Amino acid sequence: MRIHEYQAKAILARHGVPVPRGEVAFTPAEAGEIASRLGGLVVVKAQIHAGGRGKGGGVKLAKSRDEAEALAAQIIGMTLITRQTSKSGRLVQRVLVETGVHIAREVYLSLVLDRAAGKPLMMASAAGGMDIEEVAATTPEKLVKVHIEPGVGLVPFEARRLGFGIGLDAAQVVKFLIIATALYDAFVATDASLIEINPLLITTQGDLLALDAKMDFDDNALYRHPEIRELRDLGEEDPLEIEASKFSINYIRLDGNIGCMVNGAGLAMATMDIIKLAGGEPANFLDVGGGANAEQIRNAFKILMSDKKVKAVLINIFGGILRGDVLAQGVVAAVQELGVPVPIVIRMEGTNVDEGKRLLRESGMNFTTADSMDEAAQKVVQLAG
Repeated sequence: MRIHEYQAKAILARHGVPVPRGEVAFTPAEAGEIASRLGGLVVVKAQIHAGGRGKGGGVKLAKSRDEAEALAAQIIGMTLITRQTSKSGRLVQRVLVETGVHIAREVYLSLVLDRAAGKPLMMASAAGGMDIEEVAATTPEKLVKVHIEPGVGLVPFEARRLGFGIGLDAAQVVKFLIIATALYDAFVATDASLIEINPLLITTQGDLLALDAKMDFDDNALYRHPEIRELRDLGEEDPLEIEASKFSINYIRLDGNIGCMVNGAGLAMATMDIIKLAGGEPANFLDVGGGANAEQIRNAFKILMSDKKVKAVLINIFGGILRGDVLAQGVVAAVQELGVPVPIVIRMEGTNVDEGKRLLRESGMNFTTADSMDEAAQKVVQLAG
């Protein structure tokens, strides 16, 4: 789960990370009132679940109450398109109005779970700001990294290594150590999977402030954090993804025209890759899970068919807990009930696969079957046109 910048800053501030003074506004009038309370010179920032808002025109400097209100009127209601949104962009429904600060330098600080190492990974870079993605892609040596032992926590010398590694002076490193420690405390306390401060600002007075903040949380731990779960903004999520979550189906909408239904995240990723290799474009990631039943398969089909861009469907199942005959029964029932209008290619292996294939043959429906992933991908790409 992801939250807005202003929500992330409120959490980080409670753990001791310094942030600029600011409040959220849902109307231009509210933005003007907040600017007046903050002293006039403010930054008006669009609040959506995506980065790159400044380049997209979603971050503006205002020098008065009236200007803040006018800028908020421009931003609230706009569709903001950035490199982290889809082509259709995101509708801005609120802004963060924050006191202006004098910038001397911008650096980068983040904390993420490194699943390969099995440890939290803290990263810092002297090149903070809007182009950090390009820095990571083209000059990764500019990222200073420290893996944190979970049983020990962040050790002061590790934080100092990061601070000196990005060129901070001794006085700044002392403040950096406090922020890095607070960041790790927040990471553990909230079961976060990502915290990113970009930029971490060094003011002309030598203070360090989190000028921006992003937080993602482990969905599996949200039962322990009802106060964080309440911060979820459904307006920032795809309606089909919300619907899928009601049935414990992992679904992410993509831009292609070939719907995918797979059991297992790894197999789903491989399926999307092989569709791409065959010249097609997947319309989604959809994992029905290893223990899916006929009802879940029906719900998965409903979600797939709600995406009008889908021109063909590839079902790729390895039968373990989900048996081949159960899959076939669910597919036949779903197609009969929903009147699925697009061609369906099915490739399955594993438990009761022969019985599943027999049920598909005897259904009287025009299913296309395949014995390998490569054959299935070629057929579905051809049928999708």
